[in-house]
Amino acid sequence: MGKYRRLLISFDGSESSRNALKQAIKLAGAEKEWIEALSVMPAYEGDIEFIGVSDIKGVLEGPKEKLLAEAKDIAGAEGAEIMTDIEYGKVYERIVDVADKKDCDLIVMGRRGLDRVERMLMGSVTSRVIGHTHKDVLVVPRDATIGWKNILLATDGSKYSMAAAEHAVNFASSYGGDLTAVSVVDVTDEFYAQAPHLVERMGEKAKEFLEDIKRKAEASGVKIETAVREGNTYEKIVDLADEKSADIIFMGSHGMTGLKKLLMGSITEKVIGHASCSVMVARP
Repeated sequence: MGKYRRLLISFDGSESSRNALKQAIKLAGAEKEWIEALSVMPAYEGDIEFIGVSDIKGVLEGPKEKLLAEAKDIAGAEGAEIMTDIEYGKVYERIVDVADKKDCDLIVMGRRGLDRVERMLMGSVTSRVIGHTHKDVLVVPRDATIGWKNILLATDGSKYSMAAAEHAVNFASSYGGDLTAVSVVDVTDEFYAQAPHLVERMGEKAKEFLEDIKRKAEASGVKIETAVREGNTYEKIVDLADEKSADIIFMGSHGMTGLKKLLMGSITEKVIGHASCSVMVARP
């Protein structure tokens, strides 16, 4: 595959981050990519007082060695060697900064359960990492595995989704996977009733850039299907992923979104929050 040479894994000892590390090692495979597990601890400012505790910093750093050892044990059980690091500060800031500083190609993050709040916000740390980094981000649900047999690409024809299309075609070509490309015409019933001709035009436009992706995929020897769906975008993408038993969804993201938009949840973030499979957020 040769795309990712330096992988940064967000590791906090949770079950989801343990699985993310295992899947990152699987992604690295036999190509011997450089992998680092990064744990971020709250910054110690030196102004916290606990009665009867003489070494406050030592207490706060207590989990440090345990986390590092656990990450290395997981890697060892998977037959891999990794680097580990501890940073202090805001989690999303340190992840983004370390990925830049160490010139990582991909950030891998775990996703916990599917409770109502997480479905809506997708997880504040992951959301903010996606919103602030220019790196590709792979989000792995707690119980998901990474596979390449059935790849789903969600596209809207933008330069951001076309970058995801390039990634998806490359992965399908490298691993012999089948590709399904979908574009969703997101309209309400009221809009459809009032302007059916506009909906039809939007559908035709969607077919045009799907045909462009199809030509590129077939030129790379990739088997591909295309589909235009109407309705709520993230719901249609997630439904199709389930229908196709997709191993992974490729999507683009505009990135550098404002806090208000992050909290409202973009389509990409909602797909991540609801999908049962892994989601690759690709950058131009």
